[in-house]
Amino acid sequence: MPTKRVVAPQIDFSVLRRELKLPEAFPEAALHEAESAARQEPEGVDLTAVPFVTIDPATSRDLDQAMCLERNGRGYRVRYAIADVASYVRPGGPLEAESWVRGQTVYLPDGKVPLHPPVLSENSVSLLPDVVRAAVVWDIEVDADGAITRVGLRRARVRSRAKLDYVGVQAEVDKGTAGESYALLPELGGLLAKRAAARGAVNLPLPEQEVEPEGDGWRLVLRAPLAVEEHNAQISLLTGMAAADLMLGGGVGLLRTMPAPRADAVERLRAAARSLGVAWPDGADVGAVVATVDPGEPRGAAFLDQAAELLRGAAYTAFDGTPPELTDHGGVGAPYAHVTAPLRRLADRYATEACLALHDGREVPGWVREALPKLPKVMADTDRVASAAGRGAIALAEAVLLSGRVGETFEAGVLDVDDRPKRGPGGTVAIDDPAVVARCAGELPLGERVRVRLTTADPAKRVVEFTRD
Repeated sequence: MPTKRVVAPQIDFSVLRRELKLPEAFPEAALHEAESAARQEPEGVDLTAVPFVTIDPATSRDLDQAMCLERNGRGYRVRYAIADVASYVRPGGPLEAESWVRGQTVYLPDGKVPLHPPVLSENSVSLLPDVVRAAVVWDIEVDADGAITRVGLRRARVRSRAKLDYVGVQAEVDKGTAGESYALLPELGGLLAKRAAARGAVNLPLPEQEVEPEGDGWRLVLRAPLAVEEHNAQISLLTGMAAADLMLGGGVGLLRTMPAPRADAVERLRAAARSLGVAWPDGADVGAVVATVDPGEPRGAAFLDQAAELLRGAAYTAFDGTPPELTDHGGVGAPYAHVTAPLRRLADRYATEACLALHDGREVPGWVREALPKLPKVMADTDRVASAAGRGAIALAEAVLLSGRVGETFEAGVLDVDDRPKRGPGGTVAIDDPAVVARCAGELPLGERVRVRLTTADPAKRVVEFTRD
């Protein structure tokens, strides 16, 4: 799907910071601890000779992960270095306390509200290129079918060779010039994706709305994920599944869980597939059907929007002793844990420490065990805040850039159809330029193109509404 852009005037996103009561400056004691920790030398086994690279959005500086992929006989070896945040945040100190207040990094178009002070998250702990950093390195071997055959885990000193971005890596892959550390990414990522589909995983490659700076204003972007982003995500998922297996085997940990799609929800999706002309072969599960759909085509986009309804109820689940009743993540199709983004997510630091201890046959540290049962609520609360910030920023940008165009008509694709008793028939539509997704009143044919008229664009209320023309 081509990127759609529109330049908007200045937008004041500070209203969201105030509304959501986002934290501002770090407390003096936490900053002092961070600045002191930033001066310490990295520790661990010397793996600086391994040619790790990072792959992230071009502007990112909080780099959690670095990878090195290579062949291992008929299979593959994945070395995945994760920023060793726990070595820089003292249990019981003011920095740890502040990280519990924040829970996770919250992203807004005009800047982030970081989990950790930038002196750590964008400097001394970030896996920036050409400097030695402390990392927790996952060493995972998989066979020719993508199954994990061995997992190693240890603290190490690493040195990334390059800070790469998705667009650049995709261009290299397309030209066949990808570097040795990541040349296997499409092959291995594709293999892991097929294996995921076979076990019933559901991966939704939905285009994302983003607000980006443009000169003195902002532009609204609708961006479909690149293939290398999907492949890169598979490496993170592989690591998360290895972590979950370690914790389940050791009887203590923190899982990311989600119920499997309910049978009635799957049947509703089957009905939507029939109405949209999406093929659903006998015996095929949801993941396999989703993998065949083009998100850039209106009917495909509508089908994926419907499929997103299946992925509800994600949670963090702590356990110590008896495993929880639900151990799987319905979207992954297997037990899974968050361990690959400790600079941006609080939970990952503690789950990683549990994995290190279990891998080495040690007792899980008391400060980790004490934290595990408290993390689900903190992460759920801050997930809601982060989601509200993202949705609010998009809604504000949509309303601002359309505020002078009430009464105009647009071509739109129908993503969803509902019938609210108090509001009458309607649904959700997406217009192409500017890239806006909003409520539309009227009789709407799912997955079809229609003409819609803009009836409301209110920046103060952050509301945009259309009606079928």
